Amino acid sequence: MNVSVTKVSERSSSSCSRIRNELVKTLAPLKNKLYRYALHIVRDVAVAEDVVQEVYIKVWKNASTLSTIENQEAWCMKVTRNLSLDKLRRKKHHTDALEDHYDLADDRITPDQQLESNDTLGLIKRAIAQLPDTQRQVIHLREIEGYSYKEIAEITEFSVDKVKVNLHRARLALREKLESIYVS
Repeated sequence: MNVSVTKVSERSSSSCSRIRNELVKTLAPLKNKLYRYALHIVRDVAVAEDVVQEVYIKVWKNASTLSTIENQEAWCMKVTRNLSLDKLRRKKHHTDALEDHYDLADDRITPDQQLESNDTLGLIKRAIAQLPDTQRQVIHLREIEGYSYKEIAEITEFSVDKVKVNLHRARLALREKLESIYVS
C-alpha cells in the first residue's frame, strides 16, 4: 500500500511541477506588458499591480486548461483588460495623467532635444487621452504594445474590422489635433 501511495504522490508532484513550469513560461515574459496595459486602463500604479496579481491568480486557477488556450498571451491580456475595467467600475475613481507614470528620459540626447521631445510626447499623450475609450485602447495595444489586429480583436473582444476602424479613426483624430497645434 505504501508503494501505491508513493507513486500517486510522485505523479501529483510531477504534475504540479509541470503546471508550475508552464505557468512560469507563460507569465514571466508577459509581466511588464500586463502591468503596462493595466496601468494604461486604471492609471493608478497600486491598482495596476493589484490587477496583475489577480491575473496571476486567475491563470493559476485555470492552470489545468491553460494548454488548451490557443493564444495564451492574448487570453492573459483579455483577463487584464476585464479585471482593470472591473476595478474602474467598482471604484469609479478619476484617473491621473498618463505622463505621471512613465519615465521617458533618455541620457543619450541633449537637454534641448529632451525638452522638445517631452513637449511633443506630452502633446501626444494629451491627444490620446482625449480619444474615446475604444480608440484609446486600440491605439495603445497596436502602437505601444505592438499587437496585431487579430490579437487586439481577441483582447478587446471587437471584430478585426472594428479594431481597424477604431485605429484608423484614432490616428486621424491624433493627426488633426497635432496638425492644429503645430500649424497654429
